[in-house]
Amino acid sequence: MAIDKKNPPNSKGKPEEVIDLATADLQTFAREYDEDRKVLRWSVGLAVLFHFVLFLIHLPEVVHEVRAAEKPKVYVVQQVRFKPPTPQQQQQVLQPRARKVPIPDPTPDEPEPIRTVDEIDQQIVDIPVDDVLFAIPSGPPPEKIDDTVPMQVGGDVRPPEKLVAPQPQYTEIARKARIQGVVIVQAIIDKEGNVTNIKVLKGLPMGLEEAAVDAMKQWKFRPATLNGRPVTVYYNLTVNFKLQ
Repeated sequence: MAIDKKNPPNSKGKPEEVIDLATADLQTFAREYDEDRKVLRWSVGLAVLFHFVLFLIHLPEVVHEVRAAEKPKVYVVQQVRFKPPTPQQQQQVLQPRARKVPIPDPTPDEPEPIRTVDEIDQQIVDIPVDDVLFAIPSGPPPEKIDDTVPMQVGGDVRPPEKLVAPQPQYTEIARKARIQGVVIVQAIIDKEGNVTNIKVLKGLPMGLEEAAVDAMKQWKFRPATLNGRPVTVYYNLTVNFKLQ
């Protein structure tokens, strides 16, 4: 096999001319690819710039439409004002039309008597004084009051008055503990002024409550009255325990 000395074969067995042509083709393809990329970049840039300018041009209209859509509708209510009627219209409304009804004369042949104003004023109807037209009924009978049922003080029921009121004694244990305060009870004061049915509303410890109740049982009152009569009432009594 003869070997060409001008174009010796390369390591792969291809001549150098073939390799140079392939390299040139690759370089040409690379240049075209770079040019295409540049053109594409310029095209994309110009398109973005064009759309941006277009957006700036239409931006005020878009903002106006958005604000118009967000702005709430305002409804204005106008008060209906009626024109007041004139005095002539009021007079026509208030004064109805009077209809004249003819009254037939029962005695058309007889002449009508002429009456003066004094005669008309003197026609007064006399009502006999002795005749009783209306009778005023008497009031209901007085209600019977049960004196045994306790009443509440107030109104016509006057409160009882204290006559005799011995004070309770301090217990020794309460004195040493220096207990002070008020004992309040609800009791019934009968028609004789005696204190019965004692119910403690506010008490004190260490025997002071019992001492107050024992002392109140010995109290004497002038009884409560209703229209001057003694009655049984509910009444609150208090005893103040205070150390000297």
